[in-house]
Amino acid sequence: MDNEMGAPETKADLGRAFTDFMGAFEVFRETNDQRLAELEAKSSTDVLTDDKLARVEAALDANQRRMDELVLKSSRPSLGGEMPVRPSEQKSAFDGYMRAGDTSRLEAKALTATADTSGYNVPVEVEGEVLRRLALVSPIRSIATVRQVSGISFRKPVIAGGPAVGGWVSETAARPTTDADFATLDFHTMELYAMPAATAALLDDTAVNMDEWLADEIETVFAEQETKAFVAGSGSGQPTGITSYTTVADSSWEWGKIGRINTGVDGGFPVANPGDVLIDLVYALKSGYRQNAHFVMNRRTQAAVRKLKDGDGNYLWAPPSTAGMRASLLNFPVVEAEDMPDISGNAGGIDNNAIAFGDFRRGYLIVDRQGIRILRDPYSSKPYVLFYTTKRVGGGVQDFEAIKLLQFDV
Repeated sequence: MDNEMGAPETKADLGRAFTDFMGAFEVFRETNDQRLAELEAKSSTDVLTDDKLARVEAALDANQRRMDELVLKSSRPSLGGEMPVRPSEQKSAFDGYMRAGDTSRLEAKALTATADTSGYNVPVEVEGEVLRRLALVSPIRSIATVRQVSGISFRKPVIAGGPAVGGWVSETAARPTTDADFATLDFHTMELYAMPAATAALLDDTAVNMDEWLADEIETVFAEQETKAFVAGSGSGQPTGITSYTTVADSSWEWGKIGRINTGVDGGFPVANPGDVLIDLVYALKSGYRQNAHFVMNRRTQAAVRKLKDGDGNYLWAPPSTAGMRASLLNFPVVEAEDMPDISGNAGGIDNNAIAFGDFRRGYLIVDRQGIRILRDPYSSKPYVLFYTTKRVGGGVQDFEAIKLLQFDV
C-alpha cells in the first residue's frame, strides 16, 4: 500500500506543480502567438509549430491534473493515521462488521432499523466523510445546490418564469393576489453503487482506518458516475443531466427548456472575433445569475478556448492565480467536467452543447437520500472480501433561467 505524503511534503510538491504549470503556460502563450502569427502571414501554420503546441498543451493538462491530485490528496486523512482513543460505539461496531462480518454488535446498537437485504447503514461519520470527498472531486456537485432528504424523492414547487411581482402598496392598502404560475418539480433518488474489494491482510491490519479506506475506495466511482449523470443523464433510473433537457434559442426561451446560443458555425467558433459568441453566452444570463456563474466544459473544449484572444490580443482564458483555484474565462471560473460533449458538428441532428454557463447553485439541484448502505460479501470473489456499497441520489434543473448552453452549429 502506498504511503500518504505528509502535509509539509504535499505543500512543497503542490508549490512545485504550480510553478511547473505556470512555466508551461508561458511556453503555451509564446507557441500559440507564433502559430497565430504564421496564420496571419501565410494562412497556414508550420507543422513543427503545431507539434510543439500539442506537446505544450499536453504538458499543461498534465500539470493541471497533478495539481488537482495534490490538492485532493492534501485534504484526505491518512489511512494509517491516528485512530480515535475512544471511538464511538457505533463506529466500533461498524469496524467489527467490516473486518470480521460481526453483525451482533450492529444489532445491539439498533442499526438493524435501517438494515435489510441491501446491507447496513454506515455510521453518520462515515457518510459525512464520503459526501465531503464527493464535494471535492465531483465537479457539478461542487457548484450545484445539494439537499439531503429522508424519503425517496423531493418535490419542489416553483413559479414558472420567475417570481411574480406584486407591486407597491401603502401601509393600510389591500394586497391584491399575484397571478403566479406555479409548477411542481419532482426529484427522484436512484441507486448508485460501488463494490470495493479488500484482502484479508488489509482487514487484519488494525493500523488501517476502515472508515477512511472505504471513503477512499468509493469516492472516485461515485464521483465519476454522478458527474456523467449530472451532465448527460437520461432521467430514467438516473438523474437528468443539464444537456439532456430540450433547448431553445435564447430569444425564444420558455420555462421548462434551456436557452441556447449558437456559434453560427457547424462544429466550431467563428473565424472572425470567435470570442464574441462567449460574450453573447455570458450576457444571455440575467445579471443576478452572473454574479455566481461558472463555465462548464471538458478538457478538449477548454484546450480550444485557451487559444482564443480578444480584439486587443489578450487571451480570454487565464490560468488559476494560485494552486487549488480554478482557471477563468472572461473572468468567470471554469469547471472541467469530462462528460460534457466535445466540440463537433451537428451530425445526425444531435445537439452539440459543448459549453454550459450559469449559476448552477440556483440552477441545478442534487438530492441525496440520507444513508449509505454496505453489504459485506466474503463469498463471491474469494480470497477477496467485497463491500457492496450503495447510495441514492437524484438531480435535475430547478431554475431554467439560471443555465445557458453554447451550441456549435448554425
